[in-house]
Amino acid sequence: MPTSQQNQSYWNTTGVTKTYSHPIDLAWLGEPSDRARILDYGCGYGRVTALLHDAGWTGVEGVDVAAGSVDRARREHPELTFRVIEHPPALPYADSSVDAVVLFAVLTCVPADDDQRRLVGELHRVLRSGGVLYVSDYPLQGDRRNLDRYQAFAVRYGRHGVFETGDGAVCRHHTREWLLDLLGAFEVSATREIAVTTMNGNPATEEPRCRPGDGCLR
Repeated sequence: MPTSQQNQSYWNTTGVTKTYSHPIDLAWLGEPSDRARILDYGCGYGRVTALLHDAGWTGVEGVDVAAGSVDRARREHPELTFRVIEHPPALPYADSSVDAVVLFAVLTCVPADDDQRRLVGELHRVLRSGGVLYVSDYPLQGDRRNLDRYQAFAVRYGRHGVFETGDGAVCRHHTREWLLDLLGAFEVSATREIAVTTMNGNPATEEPRCRPGDGCLR
């Protein structure tokens, strides 16, 4: 199973050129506040970071493991704050110092169980009690294209749902049972399945997990 660090070279090269479009439901974060500290973890080129800022969450910061993506974010949104995560998933923030974390299509880029657990554990550490974790990620898909690639790569990666894209990334789609287990330290208080377009232009469903106003509570 590739580690997230092994996958990192893709996100510093090919991944920098991608365009993302899946929607965020800002109401799930509650009433905008300029006093709230919000992290967009895996911010890429800053699309969601900018949406949050423009909606009134002016305390938002974007963080990403890919320096190339952060460079693009800084060019496209010079008024916003972006940081490179130097030693992922470790964040340079104190315990319980963040009000909300947005984690959009990030777990799909972290194929290994242990890496996902470490990431979610770090987010749990920095979130304050009662803070919001807004996760939006890909469940297993039922179309023939995805079923074929799940099967093609199952032996290589030892996990149904892990696959290689045609341009060099290793990604993962998840069972709902795994996502619930992964988020076991939180109160998963709402879920909803939505239609999205992937970074490579393919249709898919994506499952946000959050609670309107309060999010996934510790």
